[in-house]
Amino acid sequence: MGFKRLDAQDFVVSADAVQSTAWSTGTPTITSFFTSPTQLAGSSGDYYTSVYQVNPSTAGAAVQFDIAYGNRLGLGSSYFNGSFPQFTPSSTTYGQYKTMILEDENSNFSFGDGQNILTPDDFWVISVDRARYKESIFPGSFNLALSGSGGLLQLTDNSKDVSIQTFLGSSRVYQIVSGSNGSSISGGGFVTNSGSYGFLFPELGTILLNPDAINQSIGVIPTRTSNLSNGTNQNKLFDAISLGGAFTVNSQETITSDYVFCRARNSEFNYSANPSFITGSTGEVAFNQFINNPQVYMTTVGMYNDANELVAVAKLSRPLLKDFTKETLVRVKLDF
Repeated sequence: MGFKRLDAQDFVVSADAVQSTAWSTGTPTITSFFTSPTQLAGSSGDYYTSVYQVNPSTAGAAVQFDIAYGNRLGLGSSYFNGSFPQFTPSSTTYGQYKTMILEDENSNFSFGDGQNILTPDDFWVISVDRARYKESIFPGSFNLALSGSGGLLQLTDNSKDVSIQTFLGSSRVYQIVSGSNGSSISGGGFVTNSGSYGFLFPELGTILLNPDAINQSIGVIPTRTSNLSNGTNQNKLFDAISLGGAFTVNSQETITSDYVFCRARNSEFNYSANPSFITGSTGEVAFNQFINNPQVYMTTVGMYNDANELVAVAKLSRPLLKDFTKETLVRVKLDF
C-alpha cells in the first residue's frame, strides 16, 4: 500500500440534472383517478381531496396529488362560525398559499403577464404529493387535460417559451397556458380578459389554476356562493381531471458529483506490502527479479483525510498491472 497527497487540480465538481417519473405507476402519465370516501368524510376532506392512482382499498394505492379550492372572500365552502362568514376552509386555503408563495398578506394572486392579467378572488390548487417527486417538478413535463361542457383543454407550463426566469416571492414560477410539453399553442396560450390558466411552482410541487380562464375555455367554474358544502368545488376540478384522462409530470433532481483523479506515475506504487511480495522478517523483496522489475496489481483506491482516517473506498472493476513502464489514472466519482 502506498500514499500520495492529492492536489487541488485533481478535483473537479460537476452537477447534472436527472429526471424520473413522478407517479407511483412508474409511468409519466396517469389516466385513472380515484378518491377515498374515508378521507373525504374526515376533517381533512373539508380542505382538500386526495387523489389516488388506483382504488384506495386495493394494494399499492398511494396519494398522487391533492386538490383544494381557495377563495379570498371565504365563498365556496361552509362557515366555521355563522357570525364570521368570511372565515371558511376556502379562505384558510387562500391565505395559506398567499403567505407561502406571495410572502405578503396584502397581495393577491394575479394570473398572466404583460397586458393580459386577471386578479380573481379564487383559485384551484393541485399539490403533488411530496413523496412523488425529489427536488422539483421538471418544467416542460407538466401536461394536464381538463374536460368540461365546452370540450377538452390541454394545459402545460410555458418553460420553453420564456428565456428569463421569473419568481413570485422567492418561488420560481411558470405561467400555465394551453399547449403541450412546455410550449404554448400559437397566440401564446393565454385567455383574452382572463390572463393565464395559472401558475406552476416547480420547487413547491404546486399548480395554481385560474377558474375564470378555465371556465371561459371549457365551462368549468367553481360555485361561488356562501356557506356551500365543503368539497363541492374540489369535486368539480376532480371531475374535469377524470374526464380529461391524462395528467403528466416528471420529477427532477440535481446530483452533484465530485470527480477525483488519482494518478499513479511510472515511478510510483510499484511495490506491495503484501506478504507474498516481501519477507515477513526483514521486509525485503521476496524475489530478486522484483527488485528492478516489480509486477504488482492495483485493486483498490482508498481516500484518507488529514487525520489519516479512511473516508472513501473505490474498487476497480478489474486489477490493473503496474510496473515502472506504466502509468495509471483512476477517476473516482463521488455522488452526493
